Amino acid sequence: MPNTITIDIPDYTYQRLLHTAQATKKNLTEIILRVLEIGSPPDWQDIPPEYQTDVAALDRLPDPDLWQIARSQQTPDQMQRYDELLERNQAGTITPAEQLELSQHRQDAERLMLCKAQAIVLLRWRGHSILDLQ
Repeated sequence: MPNTITIDIPDYTYQRLLHTAQATKKNLTEIILRVLEIGSPPDWQDIPPEYQTDVAALDRLPDPDLWQIARSQQTPDQMQRYDELLERNQAGTITPAEQLELSQHRQDAERLMLCKAQAIVLLRWRGHSILDLQ
């Protein structure tokens, strides 16, 4: 026989649970029970502020979109240019414009890494096997 409890939770927690329910097409009660059983995904508020909006948006995405993010990679051209800029930086021959470009590449790579990691965590939390990434 189920028991009923009433608790007050912060609005951002409620919104996160609600977004997960909508994204997974499950009811809010199912999501709350899952949180109670296994815990919730890591809080995106613990990451650097410049990436929080991108990572927080993942909570609302349906599973197919999360799989796409989890499997995403930088293009070979992006990786090659990043390597070139790193080499110029190490050699001390980088221009100010290239230094800005390198900084942007670094931020893009960090954003991709954080989004991929959060997408994987969310998929795992939603009951998927991470082995499906391969």
